[in-house]
Amino acid sequence: MKKIKIFLVAISFIITPFSIGAQSVEDIIKGRKAMFSENYQNAKRISILLKSGRIDEAKPLMEKISKNYIKLLDYFPENTKEGFKTEALPSIWENKKEFNDLMKKASDDMIKLAEAIDTAEDLRAIQKKLMWSNCSACHSKFRAPH
Repeated sequence: MKKIKIFLVAISFIITPFSIGAQSVEDIIKGRKAMFSENYQNAKRISILLKSGRIDEAKPLMEKISKNYIKLLDYFPENTKEGFKTEALPSIWENKKEFNDLMKKASDDMIKLAEAIDTAEDLRAIQKKLMWSNCSACHSKFRAPH
């Protein structure tokens, strides 16, 4: 069963770029906006859960956010710089490696957060360091203000 899961995950990494390429520009932009929105909603939910001590309920949301950041790497092809109310700045494509590294760091930090919250004394501080600081770093350089 474990081998089947590993196989399915591997196949999804192979198929995803091709399925993204077959989507329209509108679908890609709307898809990335939806994932960022989902991440934000989940992050707010995580804050509420941690504040009320419901750590085990927060962890699956952290994993979901982490996975979304990795998926988002495929949601910024060259042809999606404009249109459909995108808030993505040209700096994403001008600094693609930096942007991709930030997405990977944000993904990794969510896993670190899930591991750290069991023993952290200051949940707000660790959450700020490993979650909210990544949001701020990205928004300040790669997202148009609204």
